[in-house]
Formats: sequence, structure tokens, C-alpha cells
Amino acid sequence: MAQTTSLVGVLKKSLKAHGKTYADVADALKLTEASVKRLFSEKSFSLQRLDTICQMMEMEISDLVQLMNEEQHQINQLTDEQEQQIASDPLLMLVAICLLNHWTVDEILESYVVKKTDCVRKLAKLDRLKLIDLLPNNRVKLRVSPNFKWLEGGPIQRFFLSRVEAEFFNSRFDQETELLVCINGMLSDTSNAVLQRRMQRLASEFTELNNDDANLSLDKRHGNTMVFALRKWEYGVFAKLKRT
Repeated sequence: MAQTTSLVGVLKKSLKAHGKTYADVADALKLTEASVKRLFSEKSFSLQRLDTICQMMEMEISDLVQLMNEEQHQINQLTDEQEQQIASDPLLMLVAICLLNHWTVDEILESYVVKKTDCVRKLAKLDRLKLIDLLPNNRVKLRVSPNFKWLEGGPIQRFFLSRVEAEFFNSRFDQETELLVCINGMLSDTSNAVLQRRMQRLASEFTELNNDDANLSLDKRHGNTMVFALRKWEYGVFAKLKRT
């Protein structure tokens, strides 16, 4: 069942990559769109129907299986040592983050004052760190899963947190593309846990949108950082006044 789930997941991604919808699948299978949605929900496809959908995308079922196998070998996180190597090298970090945001090598060279030879050296190092596969002509294939994230409390996260207060919050947050929400209240541990789960879902949506926009040209995509936090905490001046 796990492989079936993975294969259907790859099928959905392939349809999206080819600009195909459930309505297109319904036309190809001569079914209603509701029936197609049920097939995907139940993960129940005959080989004939699966083959028909693949033909619609000019693919073979074997192509789907290969994509599934590649996805299963993708990584969700680096080790602390791997992150430390990236965090200690600003240019390596720049190249890594650009690639994770689906930039091409040419786009990096066009956007930053970086020598091509230096960039290629960093690509080779990222290949050794298993973050990417460096292909001929400096083409890059990411080895990370769509759910890839930096280690919690790891070198990369600490690097960014050290700059959040000084740089990120140095704004009035009054532009159309900015929003700052600060709320204080009294929550039970149960409500705190509920909010944490919703924050995780929102983070997943951010990642999905980032992946969806990867096909847009670079001039239509802009660096965005979303920071939200939740913890048991009260202002220090208040804590000092608390009775022990």
C-alpha cells in the first residue's frame, strides 16, 4: 500500500507538471470528474487506466516508477556536520539556498557578483554533501524531497536566527507584501498544541507554494521569509513583578 500511495502521489505531481487537470483525466478515461477524484482518493487504478493517463502525458508507466524510486531516495534533512559546512561558508550557503529555491546556475551568476569558477567549486561541494547531483554543463538536480527542511536548532537555523532580530524585524511592516501579527493571550497546553499543528500546516503550504512557483521566471519570484513563533513567555518586566 505504501508503494501505491507513492505512485499515485508521483502521478498527481506529473499531471501538475504537465498542466493537466482532473477534468483532462476524466476526458481521457471517459469518466466524470467526480469519479476521477474518487479514483485518486481511493488510490484505485487499473493498469489500463494508469496507462491511458500516462499516454496523455506522453509517458510510460515505467517512467512513473522511475520517478517514484528517485523520490524515495531523496533526503528530508542534512546532518549537523553537513549543515555546519554550509553555514561556515557564505558563498556555499548562497548557492545552496538559491538552488533549493529552484534557481539555475545562470540565474545565480546573473544575479550575484560570483565568478563562474567559484560557483562551480561550490556546486561540486554541494554534490559531495549529497544536496545535489551535479550534471554535465553545470546542470543541477536536487536530491532533497519536497518536505526538506533545515535541522531544528541546527547550524543553518542558528545562523538565520542570529540575524532575525537585527535585520528581519528592521521594518515597519506596512507594505502590501508585509504583515506582522503579534498576539498575546492565556492558552492551555492543549490549545498551544493545536496552534502548533496549524503552524506546521501553514509551513507546509508555504513549501507547496514555493514548489508550485518554481516554474515561473525569476523576475516573477521574490525572496520571501515567513517567521512565526509560539512559546510560553511573558515580558521580562512583567516576570520580575510576579510573586514567587
